[in-house]
Amino acid sequence: MTGGFSLAEEQGYNDEIIGDDTLPAMFEATVERNKNRNAQRFKVGVYDRSLPELPTEGVESGTYRSITYGEMQSFVHNLAAGFRELGVGGGDRVGIYGSTRMEWALSDFALLAAGGVVTTVYTESSPRQVRYLLDDPGATGVVVENQELLDTLLEVEDDLDLEFIVAIDEVDSDHEAVYTLGEVHEMGAEAFDIETYQSWIDARDREDLATLIYTSGTTDEPKGVELTHWNIRSNVNQNRKRMAERPDKPAGVPALEPGIDTISFLPLAHVFERTAGHFLMFASGACVGYAESTDTIAEDIQQLQPQVGASVPRIYERIFDSMRESAGGGLKGSIFSWAIDVAKQYARAENPGAGLRFKHSLADRLVYSTVKERLGGNIEFMVSGGGSLSKDLAELFLGLGIPILEGYGLTETAPVVSVNPPEDIRPGTLGPPVTDVETKIDTSVVGPEQFTDADGEVGELLLKGPNVFERYWNKPDATERVFTEDGWFRTGDVIEQTADGYLTYRDRIKQILVLDTGKNIAPGPIEDEFATSDRVEQIMVVGDGQKFVSALVVPNFEQVRQWADSEGIDLPDDQRAICQDDRVHEWIDEEIQSVNADLEKAARIKQFRLVSDEWTADNNLLTPSMKKKRRSILDRFADDIDEIYGDS
Repeated sequence: MTGGFSLAEEQGYNDEIIGDDTLPAMFEATVERNKNRNAQRFKVGVYDRSLPELPTEGVESGTYRSITYGEMQSFVHNLAAGFRELGVGGGDRVGIYGSTRMEWALSDFALLAAGGVVTTVYTESSPRQVRYLLDDPGATGVVVENQELLDTLLEVEDDLDLEFIVAIDEVDSDHEAVYTLGEVHEMGAEAFDIETYQSWIDARDREDLATLIYTSGTTDEPKGVELTHWNIRSNVNQNRKRMAERPDKPAGVPALEPGIDTISFLPLAHVFERTAGHFLMFASGACVGYAESTDTIAEDIQQLQPQVGASVPRIYERIFDSMRESAGGGLKGSIFSWAIDVAKQYARAENPGAGLRFKHSLADRLVYSTVKERLGGNIEFMVSGGGSLSKDLAELFLGLGIPILEGYGLTETAPVVSVNPPEDIRPGTLGPPVTDVETKIDTSVVGPEQFTDADGEVGELLLKGPNVFERYWNKPDATERVFTEDGWFRTGDVIEQTADGYLTYRDRIKQILVLDTGKNIAPGPIEDEFATSDRVEQIMVVGDGQKFVSALVVPNFEQVRQWADSEGIDLPDDQRAICQDDRVHEWIDEEIQSVNADLEKAARIKQFRLVSDEWTADNNLLTPSMKKKRRSILDRFADDIDEIYGDS
């Protein structure tokens, strides 16, 4: 299943995509190489766009249309000149407050070319958060997506020092400082001069600040991570070396090559999509297709038929859930379960025998081919980041013929630290570090009784490299806390590193539960055991400072109702009432005990409470990148946790 990985070959690789320039210079170079290739695909008729001359005439609403790199360059040039007309200059911070779409990408490149520093705002942010994310960096302007977000922004505008607001869509506003992106484009088209434009790019240095990206704030107040052009550009190089069609790779290994089609739907406000799905893709000459929203991915992926995409573990879990729900029960459900078991066996086998190959071929005809068609039919590989992906799920997709390259990174590392190489995928690992990243394991942060199952060294991962940031915005104390005296960045993550360099995620140091017995328990690996459960939709393991481990569980209500129907059990319609039903509790307890059987005694879930509210970014229980906001979940369900430990 794997072909062997060579770090030496990766380090020595070079091509025209790898460079030491700034991000706008990188964009100009990729346009030169790919001028007539498609650059962006956008859905027609779903936005009230203000940009002129988008080629949508004769295209049916709800379908996709493309623009080339040459056309994209024209938009970027004119928008950059328009932003200069609005007063943007070297080092000025300008926010982008909108969902992932083609205009976000155009505005990003245009602001960087104009000399600006882009600071990002999540669409889910409350007015208070919007104020903080624009006030803290001292933003002088904002690019806002639509009327709804403009109204939110105007609620806090008096507390900000904004010189202009630019709306991507047509909006209704008589505010004198509000322009549309179309108007900025028109101003720029009149003022644009190629020599002047080039002078703006030449004035920027690769060590200049390019962007401020704020941490998710899962445990603390968000911190603005300062990322330079070189932090991001070097990470583009590092990923390019790993994903390119290098001559040392075996034939048939998928690679990131010019002309490849990708899908983008994660927030561009987050560093993962910004580097992996945006800067890296455009540098490589890919065509980026934008999903309308996360709710329409199933439909959009059918139209876009991408070969590559990046996502977070929660999305892969939902894809699997959808596959299982489509299979249903009865004979079809039994065939699906059999095919899933075959996929895992096939992924785990170094040399599948004739019998397993036959079963895999049959399962492909019966199940896998349908799954791949629902994902557009052309997927060569996907990338997973922003959280821990279950090993079970990674093996399952690999066996299906949809390799998921799990990786690891942080906002502070721009972000990719490691990722599985396509030629040597090892499910359950984060791959080896990318080239030029130095690693060190601080074993002092874990006790000797912890992680006795480890094959390698376990401790806090420390890093150095060109992609590692230097400081947080206006937070010298916070900066000092995350660097050692000799300059190593403390990731805050407990990582295992094997003798051959592959990394395996264990947990965040802050999230490790310390029982009152002194035993330390990592909740993440326990939670990952439920990733393919048909009974548990979401789970969070708790127990810090307590005698035993417990959990909060969001049931898979669709499966609960199917089970109840098959058993002739009459359940109430209300989800809260379902969670209080003893029969449902017993049914889910069977799943808990099944997982417990494979855990050491201290890590077993002794009690759990069912909760009816799914954890989402909208209700502030997940970050925009779909990681659990553990403190918020603990606060929301404090009474349930009190019941657990009060009973004890």
